[in-house]
Amino acid sequence: MKRLSPLDAAWLAVESEDTPMHVGNLQIFSLPEGAPDTFLRDMVARMKADYDLSPPWNYSLAYPGNIGRMLMPAWRINQDVDLDYHVRHSALPRPGGERELGVLVSRLHSNPLDFSRPLWESHIIEGLENNRFALYTKMHHSMIDGISGMRLLQRVLSDDPTRTNMPPPWTVKPQRNTSADRMPSVRAVSRQFGEALRLQASSASNLASAFSRLIQAGGDEDDQLTAPFEGPNSAINHRVTGQRRFATQQYRLDELKRMAAAVDGSLNDIVLYLCGTALRRFLKEQNSLPDTPLTAGIPVNIRPADDQGTGTAISFMIASLGTNVADPMRRLESIIASTRAAKAHLQSLPRSTLTQYTMLLMSPYILQLVSGLGGRMRPVFNVTISNVPGPEKPLYFEGAKLEAMYPVSLIAHGGALNITCLSYAGSLNFGYTGCRDTLPSMQRLAVYTGEALEELDQLLDSL
Repeated sequence: MKRLSPLDAAWLAVESEDTPMHVGNLQIFSLPEGAPDTFLRDMVARMKADYDLSPPWNYSLAYPGNIGRMLMPAWRINQDVDLDYHVRHSALPRPGGERELGVLVSRLHSNPLDFSRPLWESHIIEGLENNRFALYTKMHHSMIDGISGMRLLQRVLSDDPTRTNMPPPWTVKPQRNTSADRMPSVRAVSRQFGEALRLQASSASNLASAFSRLIQAGGDEDDQLTAPFEGPNSAINHRVTGQRRFATQQYRLDELKRMAAAVDGSLNDIVLYLCGTALRRFLKEQNSLPDTPLTAGIPVNIRPADDQGTGTAISFMIASLGTNVADPMRRLESIIASTRAAKAHLQSLPRSTLTQYTMLLMSPYILQLVSGLGGRMRPVFNVTISNVPGPEKPLYFEGAKLEAMYPVSLIAHGGALNITCLSYAGSLNFGYTGCRDTLPSMQRLAVYTGEALEELDQLLDSL
């Protein structure tokens, strides 16, 4: 058996009928030219063939009952996975459009996973207009996070449109970290322990200074740095039910980057502007727009001040969405100022402190989820907005071209909306996941995002 980490086990602990803790990925393909009528049926049959499954696809909970998974969270290898159950074939009434696909994915994403089986499902969906089909895959967050899941699915794709007889994702062997498998020596362990103690001592003053800065920002309305709990209670921060809605939008990446350059901002700034503008309009129509700006919790790639390497560092920041600002350009300026302050705050920290800082920053959010206080008190931030870089070149599966990839995220009490963007082959794909009951007509947000983009384009052209 393999014990779950405390963080992975936490996703099992907060699982409920109202808050299923799985994440998903929606891939849309165009059928290859000259594909036979049985193309999808044959593909499903190959996916259900007798394969040796690889981790984590063959992981089952060792103790799937409520008490067992709370007190003894562990995986066991399942040697007898019923692929006929996990791999499913669905169809839209032809010709199925984006709306019909969104309705089906919303329904599929609302259904909790069966804890007595490996915690994943894959649905092949035919009937999309313009000779297309979709693949929707979901996995429990205790098994994998959304980004790793996307990469796991991506590894089976090819840049060769002529390649056939390709294996399904659940047969791909994970890349092993051989250095992690070696038993460390006593001397190495002692050295690491000493380094950890020195790191703890040196980090204390940096962490104290960083959180003092956040406290100072929280008490000053003119400070551009956004602190936790600054966002207001709003319609998107209530309790949620188990039913989900899912919507998508796709935009040209070069257009968004052109706009970012025109305002001396970043691609993330434009994404936040589009989301904030759509949310402002959505809440204003419901007469529920707060007087103070909504805030976004944003996973970001940043480089600490003392990092001279070429890799990336992943942290988390909170920024204003400027939803209280009526003028579009002033709203964008406020967002840019807020994200710059947040990035500067993070980059002022040494790399050795950044992970600890991020864990402390996110601890109130995790506590709200575990304690059940989400949606019953002021939110740590109002909405999660992510922007994830994906493959830059077109990819194929069995000769079928991947046209778009959309993340399908989880939501929890106190956060009835998640917006995640994923770049792919020159486009930026927005996935909106929301609570069906808490956010009725959530699809309007996707429409309003597109109209916000058109408005910004016209404003920049007029400058």
